[in-house]
Amino acid sequence: MNTGLVLSGGGFRGIAHIGVIKALDEYGFEITHISGTSAGAIIGALYSGGVDWKQILEFIKQINIFSINNYAVGKPGFVDTEKFYNKFSEFFSADNFESLKIPLFITATNILDGSLKVFSEGELIRPLLASAAFPGVFTPIKIADSYYVDGGALNNFPVDLIKNYCDQIIGVYVNPFLKIELDELKHSYNVLERAYKIRSAMDALSKFGDCNLVISPKDLINHSTFSINDVDAVFDLGYQAAIKALKNPDNLQLPKEDS
Repeated sequence: MNTGLVLSGGGFRGIAHIGVIKALDEYGFEITHISGTSAGAIIGALYSGGVDWKQILEFIKQINIFSINNYAVGKPGFVDTEKFYNKFSEFFSADNFESLKIPLFITATNILDGSLKVFSEGELIRPLLASAAFPGVFTPIKIADSYYVDGGALNNFPVDLIKNYCDQIIGVYVNPFLKIELDELKHSYNVLERAYKIRSAMDALSKFGDCNLVISPKDLINHSTFSINDVDAVFDLGYQAAIKALKNPDNLQLPKEDS
């Protein structure tokens, strides 16, 4: 049976994906296809490459995204996305999708013509960085003759990329969407983040029905897209939500040894 794993974007909240992966490993799931956007693309690529959840979590803890050494100079963004290339190259035997152990599909947005690009073959690391390059914060990545940013701008929950390959799909959505109060919009970036969430949520929610199981930790609402604190807490929210969902999986078929 082909089991797909879909990992949404969500910035810092994407650390919850690692907790979900831990739970899936404990239940004995063999994931056959992965699609991801932004943070989901990062976690999905590492997992596809054979990196276990402990190593992924440790890597995320050690990487200092907002270090002064990563600041962009003469580029449109605060953080130079290109500077993370070497950090990711350490995890892959070769810089291409074909080196991965699990087929991977990731999205990025062509910032010049506004189109969505799906990457699943050829060069790996630059598309991966592009998928996670949140506009205005991270600099766009040049690939071929164009420039790409966060795939979440157009497809933040890419169920559609793998649903035709899979018998069942587990979706992980780390952007819980709830009504808020005006006093929660204290800064300009709060308004920007809220507008981005609204657009992403409407598209993502329409795809929940294509999943056999959706894991979406509600308490992630208390964690910001750009926060870099409480890594272990966010990881645990993903793990606990997954364990709870897998105890009553509805129409998801569990691995035989756990049935």
